[in-house]
Amino acid sequence: MKVLFDHPNPFLLAHGGFQIQIEQTKKALEEIGIEVEWLRWWDSTQSGDIIHYFGRPSGAYIDFAHQKGIKVVMSELLTGLGSRSAAQRRLQKGLTTLSQKLLPSSFTAKLAWKAYQKADAIVALTPWEKQLMVEMFDASPYDVHVIPNGVEDVFFGPSISHLPSSRADYLVCTATITERKKVVELTEAAILAKTPVWIIGTPYAKKDPYYLRFLDVVRGSGGL
Repeated sequence: MKVLFDHPNPFLLAHGGFQIQIEQTKKALEEIGIEVEWLRWWDSTQSGDIIHYFGRPSGAYIDFAHQKGIKVVMSELLTGLGSRSAAQRRLQKGLTTLSQKLLPSSFTAKLAWKAYQKADAIVALTPWEKQLMVEMFDASPYDVHVIPNGVEDVFFGPSISHLPSSRADYLVCTATITERKKVVELTEAAILAKTPVWIIGTPYAKKDPYYLRFLDVVRGSGGL
């Protein structure tokens, strides 16, 4: 069996946890004997049994794959959607439903909502994301499979066994410094609580307004 990996965003431009998930999934499949290749869209001779698309492919993309006898598995992170309030999600669902009825299919096709009905399987990282896929995008619950992110062996090894299990002095956050991760809000809360926080992460761009706001908060913290 050969699995082809496809992803719309170059890692160079959009690093983060999704990149690690893709790389570790590839590694895990290869360790159990599955042949994995990055999809070469320019290579008409490349073959495969399954495309694992990290993101949301268009319905036409899935149709073309099926015409070639290739099944499509998709994985999409719904971090932003899952962070919204119930009222905001209801509003989004209503607008989505209304848009599909009133707007031309040529327009709604670009939003790739149909991918959730056309994909052969969908991978969610948590039961909450599965619920969102079913409720917000009408995915079949039988097609959505919850596969949590694995934790690397180093975190279970003897190298950390000496660490105390009691409350420590520092709060550690590992995340890309971007608005949906609420890093600024976390930092502000830590300052109010007089709890030192260690942010391990980078922004997508050094001039991003949210990152500049983060730097302002850090500079104004007085070292707390």
